[in-house]
Amino acid sequence: MRFANLLLCITCSLVLGVDTRSEAQTKRNITETDLYQFHWIGDTQIAPDGSKAVFVRVDVTPDHKSYTTALWLLDLSAPGEAPRKLTAGTHDSQPRWSPDSKRIVFARAVEKDGKPGKPQIYLLNLAGGEAESITDLPEGASDPLWSPDGKHLLITSGTTSEEWKKHEAKPDAEKNKPEPEKSDVRVITRAIYRLNGEGYLDFDHPGHFWMIDMTADEKHRSPKQITYGRLGDSDPVWTPDGSRVYFLRETSDEPYYETPKSALYSVAASGGQPSLVATIPFGAGDVAISPDGKQIAFRGATAVPVRSYSEPDLWTLALTPGSEPKNITQTYDYDIGDSIGGDNRAPRAAGGTHPVWLDNHTLLEVATKQGRANLVKVDAVSSNVSQFTTGDQTIQLFSVSADRSKIISLASTPLMIGDLFSIAPDGKQTQLTNLNQELFAQLTLAPPEEITYKSFDGKMIQAWIQKPCDFDPHKKYPLILDIHGGPHAAYGYVFDHEFLFMAAKGYVVLYPNPRGSTSYGQEFGNIIQYHYPGDDYKDLMAGVDELIRRGYIDEKKLGVTGGSGGGLLTNWTV
Repeated sequence: MRFANLLLCITCSLVLGVDTRSEAQTKRNITETDLYQFHWIGDTQIAPDGSKAVFVRVDVTPDHKSYTTALWLLDLSAPGEAPRKLTAGTHDSQPRWSPDSKRIVFARAVEKDGKPGKPQIYLLNLAGGEAESITDLPEGASDPLWSPDGKHLLITSGTTSEEWKKHEAKPDAEKNKPEPEKSDVRVITRAIYRLNGEGYLDFDHPGHFWMIDMTADEKHRSPKQITYGRLGDSDPVWTPDGSRVYFLRETSDEPYYETPKSALYSVAASGGQPSLVATIPFGAGDVAISPDGKQIAFRGATAVPVRSYSEPDLWTLALTPGSEPKNITQTYDYDIGDSIGGDNRAPRAAGGTHPVWLDNHTLLEVATKQGRANLVKVDAVSSNVSQFTTGDQTIQLFSVSADRSKIISLASTPLMIGDLFSIAPDGKQTQLTNLNQELFAQLTLAPPEEITYKSFDGKMIQAWIQKPCDFDPHKKYPLILDIHGGPHAAYGYVFDHEFLFMAAKGYVVLYPNPRGSTSYGQEFGNIIQYHYPGDDYKDLMAGVDELIRRGYIDEKKLGVTGGSGGGLLTNWTV
């Protein structure tokens, strides 16, 4: 009941609540509508020669109903020079450099009747000229991947059911059966049939690989399909000599009821029957091949024993018959990858990252530890993990030049949505962009305060306090407890408009990482299995009590909110 006094009026008070602005101030507090002016950086790729970087810039449309995505170019040889817009499309994404750093391919969706169509692959020559379409596939095309010599381009496209059925081995009796009549009635036959933000999943057009000869003239660049089947393919990587492509293939029509596993295949670049290389006994992804082509690295989490939360690790697999996956971060009890949640990630075309081989035994990777996401180096032989970058930040993307001499990253902090940085060999970062400088120069913003407090059973809980910019410790403030979803996720050093906006309205905002949160190790993350909600609620209440003890919280004005799993805990709290 401690939250009842404020709960019903949170929505009203966020709009009409305490206004901490002063007429004498030249700057102002952040507002809810400032998000319409935000610029995000999404998918980012450094040129193989390290001279430039291309990134997706995401903006809100003028009607505030959607987003535009366009490619921008940053000259890394001219420090301080502003990036320039490279493409005029409104739905451009997935830029990929040619090995000679002279051309860029990317995915573009062209609007028709006010809605973006299926994306196709376009080619842009940096020497000049307009981008030209190089695919026109009925199911669209995505994820372009140049061959090492730049002569071929691998793409992914959906295959029609009629097409993949031609390559399915069927008994004669099955072959002679008439095809069922098509209907506009949607029949659900799978446990997982739609996803948040994606809608209904398309099982009739599994993704497969197609090859384009980039040495041919425009008229003869017809994509050639090289993989088939009713199960989709993903995560392709070229061998260094360009002769083959390794990739992951789905293993089941209905994975929901099975222990996750992955199948690693390879196929000749010219096509042919794919060969099964290894079956990985858990879900794998983000594949990278070593410079000598003898092993791959990938991310994955063990599937046995079955756990609510299994910490993601970095694995290697030798590309020789009978090899078993090796967990090279088994003794590193933190998350591989970025697991910090906030408003930093581009709402469209965010891109992704994968481990990068610096040489044949060292990998560069993102790791999340105690509310921070930084780069680490992992020795694939000794399994030693060493810190490469440090700081109160979240690195969500990084890209490395072909000779591994230049590294850029996309990083966010509580006061920076996300900008590009160059990283020196010693891990020192230098900021390259400042996309939101014009807006943020108008705003009064204050960094959050990190705290650690003791819960009911002695466990230490990390949390952050976002205070009003004109905070006075001698005054009493209303409190909002903000609970993250997941529940296996984490708050941390990342930009979050929601916290800043609530603080600008005069609230103190507490956002903790209770037990069950990621970035604190396997035991801490999985301890809530079969006990959710439970002791995590006690962790949250211990945080509220800690702030009340500090003397600046009005005990009669306590609010709670949260999204997804945080919404469940909000209901549990009240």
